[in-house]
Amino acid sequence: MVAPSRIHSLETGTARIGLILNPLGGQARKRHHAIKQILTELPDILQWEAINASDFDASVKALIQAKIDWLIIIGGDGTFQGILNRLFAWLSPNQWPVLTIIPGGTTNMTALDLGSRDKPDHILQRLKHYLQQPAPRPAPLLVERPVLCIEQTGHEKVYGMFFGLGMIARGVKFSRSRIKQTGITGNIFTALVVLRSLLGTFLGRPQPEWAPAQITTVDEAGVKHQENYLLVLVSALEQLLMGIRPYWGQESAPLHVTFVRQHSRKFWYSIWPLIAGHGHSLKKEHGYVSYNTQMLELSLEDEYIVDGELFHASRQHGPLRITTSGPITFLVL
Repeated sequence: MVAPSRIHSLETGTARIGLILNPLGGQARKRHHAIKQILTELPDILQWEAINASDFDASVKALIQAKIDWLIIIGGDGTFQGILNRLFAWLSPNQWPVLTIIPGGTTNMTALDLGSRDKPDHILQRLKHYLQQPAPRPAPLLVERPVLCIEQTGHEKVYGMFFGLGMIARGVKFSRSRIKQTGITGNIFTALVVLRSLLGTFLGRPQPEWAPAQITTVDEAGVKHQENYLLVLVSALEQLLMGIRPYWGQESAPLHVTFVRQHSRKFWYSIWPLIAGHGHSLKKEHGYVSYNTQMLELSLEDEYIVDGELFHASRQHGPLRITTSGPITFLVL
């Protein structure tokens, strides 16, 4: 949780503010001129542009050294994921600034879940108006979310808001090489990725790029179970892109987990309940499982995604362990 002094500085107008812009994000590219114009009108904000790993390193380190109270990120899920991992690596939780995500990427799942649903330049106009208000300012709208922490022996920890396996990872990999080059963004981009994944499943493609994920899990009794899954998702968000909520567990725990087994019964009839938040009608014996948990361990040899970024898990390094960190505090404009 963010230190109370950060919140006080926002309300009194004394906050030190930093901003990182990824100008190559899908929405940021489309609104580039308007974004740059507004940013020139905010000279008191320490501003950085970041498009690659070295840029992220330099900008986050500079903003930490400046002891900012509020960090504004204009970018998509991948940009936020990159900055998030550096913050966890270099700052203790009580030193974190308040975060704001302005949706500037091709996909903006975290920003949308937090309530930031407008064009980036429109949100920046609201930021400008907020900063022009005399102190004391109205109390800001703050939202807290836990963060996924993915660990495997021999690898650095990966932090993010959404983890996906199977057709989710296959679809994202395909999108990075094909659809993304068209410049399509937002929900249309997401719909095309999902459609391509479903077509690969429907056609029964034997190619590795559409193979199910083979996963070994261990139950509470210590018994191992190996199964093939069309998809596995783990999220700390309340809803995903296009407003879907494909999990229906009732347990009081921060990780939302859903498994869909290969050859699950009535898969095509089950797509709508899955994406419309009516998964409670789906049955475990038919291949649909969803629950909330504090921790998940998976043994696999496959690719997975975290917030749209691809990683690889190997059985030789032991199980992939997913827990939560945080919560972290967001300010929504």
